Amino acid sequence: MRLMSRKRHRQRCRRRIRDRGPVALVAKRRSLRCQQDDNYHVDRGISCPDLPEDILRHIHAKMTLRDAARAACASHTFRHNWICRPNLTFSLGTLGLNRNASRDVITRDLISKIDLIMQNHSCIGVKTLDIDLYSCDNIDFAYLDSWLRIAVTPGIEELILTLPLPTIVFENAVPIISEYNFPCSLLSNGSGNSIQYLNLCYCTLRPTAGLGCLRSLTRLHMSCTRITGDELWCLLSNSPALMCLKLLHCEEIISLKIPSLLQRLLFLEVAYCDRLQVVESNAPNLTTFYFAGFLGQISLGGSLQVKTLRMICFRQTNIVWYARQNLLSIAPNVETLTISSLNEMVNTPMLSSKFLHLKLLQISLVGMAFSGAYDYLSLVSFLDASPCLENFVVAISQHRMEHASILGEPSHDLRQIPQQRHDKLKSVTITGFCSAKSLVELTCHILENTTSLDCLTLDTTFHPSCSVMKVDKCHPLILMDGDSLVEAQKALLAIRKYVVGKVPPMVKLNIVEPCSRCHTVESLVSMASSS
Repeated sequence: MRLMSRKRHRQRCRRRIRDRGPVALVAKRRSLRCQQDDNYHVDRGISCPDLPEDILRHIHAKMTLRDAARAACASHTFRHNWICRPNLTFSLGTLGLNRNASRDVITRDLISKIDLIMQNHSCIGVKTLDIDLYSCDNIDFAYLDSWLRIAVTPGIEELILTLPLPTIVFENAVPIISEYNFPCSLLSNGSGNSIQYLNLCYCTLRPTAGLGCLRSLTRLHMSCTRITGDELWCLLSNSPALMCLKLLHCEEIISLKIPSLLQRLLFLEVAYCDRLQVVESNAPNLTTFYFAGFLGQISLGGSLQVKTLRMICFRQTNIVWYARQNLLSIAPNVETLTISSLNEMVNTPMLSSKFLHLKLLQISLVGMAFSGAYDYLSLVSFLDASPCLENFVVAISQHRMEHASILGEPSHDLRQIPQQRHDKLKSVTITGFCSAKSLVELTCHILENTTSLDCLTLDTTFHPSCSVMKVDKCHPLILMDGDSLVEAQKALLAIRKYVVGKVPPMVKLNIVEPCSRCHTVESLVSMASSS
């Protein structure tokens, strides 16, 4: 009966619309659409309060800045959360600005949008403030001061500032570097007690003895920041909870000293601080130390906790020699050691001292050309000194090979080092493998004196090929020139003649050749000869 009555009702409606004409039909459709919109708004108003306010606030906080702003425009429920949003990340991407616009337009739009949002957060505060102004020019630093006064209040947890490159202005014909001076006074009087992460890039930081205690600070990252060693000491002395410290391109630091009160400091990275001469850490529980730049005096207080050590020194030679001579006094219990050197002129010495806990050793030798006098076989010194070594990686990057090639040498002329056993070594990888006699001797020595070896990889290239990277073609920057490609072919001949026959059946041998799709021997050889 109901179905019949509904059917009759529809028929009567159609007759009325037909009799009254198309105007009535349009009015009817508009009425139905408005009714549907009203029902939608009613449903939306009912559904939001079904979730607790803290859950809605959490959902809104997890949105990106653009999505959160859109949600605030579409919903009264999210509008309040937008005004009180605790995590603010400002950049060209998060604000949806045109990256191809002029720097003046980018600066104007970025500053205006950030200022509008920050003023709405006045007297509310934030937990995370991340401002990226790297793409801007000629910023009025008064804006930054205003934003920081709003944000740096009790309750802020993360503060990240990436500012533009410093500019040089002239006052009375005197050049002056225009760079933002971070207002350390904002961290006083308890305002900085809640900060857990502070990251500053391209600014000046001048902490004084009146700086308040940053008792919650666990991560401190400074890049291209103007701060002296004494000022950094003052900052660290007020950060007892610090766990991670990173210093990159901080040019004013000459002597870096870490106070012993940093009982929780686990990670220390110091990279390319060009004027740095001394690194002295008294943090008792430091486990990881990364260093890059010009190697000076390093002391980790004889810390027995340092397990990971990385040294990248592309401005000095003989760093491998230095490491074998001195690293045991710096980190006697190191387990993972990475050494990168520009060039080696002096062979690695055989010493009685031992790396008793070393399990992973990576040595990178980078340069235009290595002296033909360097003996790769001398790296056996590290193998002999590391009874627990499991993984050994050697990376060689050179544009021409000056060592004596093994091709044409009788096999019985290969040197051997007696009474050397490496019973824990499982994996060996040599990238940039060439036909240098001493490198082939090192490879054969490992095969003949390692019973635990599972895998040996000999890579005659310098970089991963397109097949490894899963791209259509090798990048032009990693294509090998004619001389390098010819040397790679010599290396393959040396492997087949001197190495393959010494590989035990249980050892997997991986030989990596130049990409056959992107390298043609004949074309590159002719190109090299014509040039």
